[in-house]
Amino acid sequence: MKIKIGVMGSATEAASPEIAEVARALGQAIAARDLVLLTGATTGVVHLVGKTARDAGAFHIGISPAENEREHVEVLGLPTDACDAIVYTGFGLKGRNVVLVRSCDVVLFISGSIGSLNEFTIAYDEGKVIGCLGGTGGVADKAQQILERLQKSTNTRIISDEDPSTLIDACLAEVP
Repeated sequence: MKIKIGVMGSATEAASPEIAEVARALGQAIAARDLVLLTGATTGVVHLVGKTARDAGAFHIGISPAENEREHVEVLGLPTDACDAIVYTGFGLKGRNVVLVRSCDVVLFISGSIGSLNEFTIAYDEGKVIGCLGGTGGVADKAQQILERLQKSTNTRIISDEDPSTLIDACLAEVP
């Protein structure tokens, strides 16, 4: 069975040219390793990673908070063009995040805001292999500070690196 790698990050922030370049490199690195990509079927940096990976040959599954395609597109304003398949959970954003994270073997963060923080805490609680793409801002850069304040210990392995290829390889080495 292929390894499933999830990419989480800010869906609302417009990517700077530098972050967009890193996002495209991440998508290319995922496709080069023949991994199945899972995302929140969303916009922003995550959309750029997903579209790049799919265009490079990766199979991309989107996990939507909507209950169907109409709600996904018309109500939530989310795209469908980056995914090979979309699973419509009907669980809203927080419920979708649980399904998304639990479906992944590795969870990667590129930038990220409050929704990504929710995904991060789920991944931590679930004991997932977590990769943080350093230098991209948000949750990806603040994960260590967040963990220093937590009292709970899990089997989570957290790896940080600024190079997408190096980060993916290090995370894959931790997959049981």
